[in-house]
Amino acid sequence: MLSRAATLRGQKLSEFVLDSARRQAEETILDQRIFFLDTDAHEKFLDLLDAPNKPAEELRARMARMPVWGR
Repeated sequence: MLSRAATLRGQKLSEFVLDSARRQAEETILDQRIFFLDTDAHEKFLDLLDAPNKPAEELRARMARMPVWGR
């Protein structure tokens, strides 16, 4: 099955296997949703969640404009 898939992609078997393993590793890392913080970092994180930045005036002005496609 692996050889056939590699052939379909125009790759050597070793290239196919390494590419597939790399993509799986990236997906695994990017899918990580659990992270651990020490007590100080956890408190800072909670403070940031409790007091998000206010939108800049430029953003407010852009959001208030009529979009080009809505005219």
